[in-house]
Amino acid sequence: MNRREFMKSASATALASGTGVAAPAVFSPAKAQARNETLLIVSESGPNNLDIMGVGTNVPGYEASWNCYDRLITHEMTEKDGVRYYDRDKLRGELAEDMSIGDMSATFKLKKNATFQDGTPVTAKDVKWSLDRAVSVGGFPTFQMKAGSLEKPEQFVVVDDHTVRVDFLRKDRLTIPDLAVIVPCVMNSELIKKNATEKDPWGLEYTKQNTAGSGAYKVTKWTSGTEVVYERFDDWKGGPLPKIKRVIWRMVPSAGNRRALLERGDADISYDLPNKDFVELKQAGKLNITSVPYSNGLQYIGMNVTKPPFDNPKVREAVACAVPYQKIMDAVLFGLAKPMFGAAADTQTKVAWPQPTKFNTDLAKAKALLTEAGYSDGFETTISFDLGFAGVNEPICVLLQENLAQIGIKTTINKIPGANWRGELTKKTLPLYTNVFSGWLDYPEYFFFWCYHGNNAIFNTMSYQSKAMDAFIDAARQSAAVGDKGAYDAGVKGMVDLAFADVPRVPLYQPYVNVAMQKNVTGYEYWFHRRLDYRAFAKS
Repeated sequence: MNRREFMKSASATALASGTGVAAPAVFSPAKAQARNETLLIVSESGPNNLDIMGVGTNVPGYEASWNCYDRLITHEMTEKDGVRYYDRDKLRGELAEDMSIGDMSATFKLKKNATFQDGTPVTAKDVKWSLDRAVSVGGFPTFQMKAGSLEKPEQFVVVDDHTVRVDFLRKDRLTIPDLAVIVPCVMNSELIKKNATEKDPWGLEYTKQNTAGSGAYKVTKWTSGTEVVYERFDDWKGGPLPKIKRVIWRMVPSAGNRRALLERGDADISYDLPNKDFVELKQAGKLNITSVPYSNGLQYIGMNVTKPPFDNPKVREAVACAVPYQKIMDAVLFGLAKPMFGAAADTQTKVAWPQPTKFNTDLAKAKALLTEAGYSDGFETTISFDLGFAGVNEPICVLLQENLAQIGIKTTINKIPGANWRGELTKKTLPLYTNVFSGWLDYPEYFFFWCYHGNNAIFNTMSYQSKAMDAFIDAARQSAAVGDKGAYDAGVKGMVDLAFADVPRVPLYQPYVNVAMQKNVTGYEYWFHRRLDYRAFAKS
């Protein structure tokens, strides 16, 4: 998309909304005000579903859900090095005006003036229906709730019209924080039920394309793969009314075009440019560039351990020794990431995650390991990646392909469209792939529960099964709940050591969230989901 096409399209959107947002020049105070109240975002890919509980909702879909729905509670913010972060350990009410946590339950009193975007009051019945939905629809949403021991509709009790109680199944320090993630959002139950069917009792088809929340923004236009337009909900009660009235989110696949739109001032924000561009833009000094490490996150190489050849631990270790780690850091990331490889041989395991492995690029060792595994002549396989984030994923796969070829592993690169990636990944059939995972709750046991637990963990996409690993994860969760530090430390160290020994996935690096913004844009906040929160942004 060139500048003329972009401006023409954005202008059409602005005219339909009654503003001059996309005009390159401002000729009146009214137009200046309209542009200052509109945020124009460009990115490589967009949502495939507006509902976080939808089947196969992709990562961009998280952004839509986060900004259009409220939850009972959310995080306070803190500041470090000039960047505002969510505070992992401090929570406040969003739809709840009061929260009382007991030994085996928590009670939430709702704000009595909160309404959904169609004017319907938010009630405790809506909260219960929404939480029931989350634990019942299956797939990722239900597993996310289970990660905080939120598993049964019976746990959610309507006390009165504006009071709801959440009963605990067990002591679990993740239960309350899990109510502040994206999944347990509160939905307009009556509106959705009117659009549900016998085959679709939770109205997933309706909410895929329509927002039905009480959040700060509502989607007024969505053209899949092209554009999402949000309008501010002026009666929002979840926090201070945002200064941005309208958000236009455009999908511009070409990184060069996204950069050009930023440099010309035709776009306000982009957050998935190649790292090389971020480095150059930061050096140029015309834009504000923010880089923040993913909390509890890793880019990794995953292998399906249930099928040959990756069912052989020596083959997996061979791949780990063949990865061109430093080339990836230099040629793909340009230093904008934290290495998760090359720890010294005498490094002691920490009670922390992520932490570096002791792997380095060693092709001779990799070849020897393949021979020991019975693959002296190598083998053929595929490397898959999410095309929605091709800027990073594709060069990683190309560099890995080159190194694997040197030890006899012939690979074909499989480019999976972003809208299909989550579905293909969670089938757990991809033999070799690269992906990024970042745990929403910043605790080691949470990451491992999602990615290594054998009890149908949805992001255990390697199909890794280990009773010893499950025991370490369960022990860490249980000891964290009762405050047994010694048992907790042993559990975390045990899970990390075993993950590095069995190597079902190879950590590459801790990515950074890189965001480029015009100088007149303020209010960026880093959240656990890594997506943009429109509510805090402002433009001068």
